[in-house]
Amino acid sequence: MDLTVQQLRVVVAVHDAGSFTTAAGALLVAQSSLSRTVLEVERRLGVALFDRTTRRLEPTAEGREFVAIARSTVATFDANLRHFAGFLDGQRGRVRVATLPSLAAILLPAIVSAYQREHPDVLLSIEDALAVEVLDRVRSGVVDFAVTVVSATTDPIDDLHVTPVATDRFCCVFPPGHAFADCTEVSWAQLAGEAFIAFDRTTSIRQHLDRALGQSGRRPHNAIEARNISAVAGLVAAGLGVSAVPGLVLPLVGFAGLDHRPLGDPRTERRIAVVRVPHRPLSPAATAFRDAITEASRSGVALPPETAWTSPPPGS
Repeated sequence: MDLTVQQLRVVVAVHDAGSFTTAAGALLVAQSSLSRTVLEVERRLGVALFDRTTRRLEPTAEGREFVAIARSTVATFDANLRHFAGFLDGQRGRVRVATLPSLAAILLPAIVSAYQREHPDVLLSIEDALAVEVLDRVRSGVVDFAVTVVSATTDPIDDLHVTPVATDRFCCVFPPGHAFADCTEVSWAQLAGEAFIAFDRTTSIRQHLDRALGQSGRRPHNAIEARNISAVAGLVAAGLGVSAVPGLVLPLVGFAGLDHRPLGDPRTERRIAVVRVPHRPLSPAATAFRDAITEASRSGVALPPETAWTSPPPGS
């Protein structure tokens, strides 16, 4: 029973019209062609679908059963074609993006909101993870691309395509009333005289801190180490020490009422980028979301203090 979708459409049209003539007019085909199509379907099925002895074409019992099946099949086929058309123009499909927790919480929400207004039928998945896990997900193809922090000195990313989108500067965070409140900028060397609340070594923030402190030549005493940003903020708020966080993390420590000053000498910034496998094509929906991120600087999306969009290359 090798039947085409067009043959199914013809059978449904004849049933609904109640005559070959009316159905042929609706489908804009010759009546003789329509009759041959129905006869061919009946031949392949081995049963008559319509009773041709009455003035009005009436379906047989087999015809009524087959028309129900044909109608359902055609409707499903048409719905799938509409879905595919939406996929081709970027209005349907699924987009999976890996990112760091701070970027998922602060950098992406406004972009996601604008994107979903334009693409309400796209299923968007934002998956936060540690920096190493983010890159692993990109390489394995689990996600379409990543928004993450990249560093030419620590991250082996020569196999990936990197599009910078933003930078954020490291700041010292401390409780209200701390001596650093009188400074406009704090040097890394000044941290040596303070108890320091450090991030766990598994975090990307810790890698940047270790490099900057190494360049300053002086290291503070790590009074406590914690992995979670909220834990670090709470410990600083309790007066147990000071810490250093990048600009995009500042909103996440706001609950603790901490003060902050930018860190200089050396000035230390993170480079935030869209990262993907260059030879792996993106779907139209994924391409549209990537473009929404890389062009966010033109959209006026606000960023926290000590954070700035990277201007896109001319002509991009």
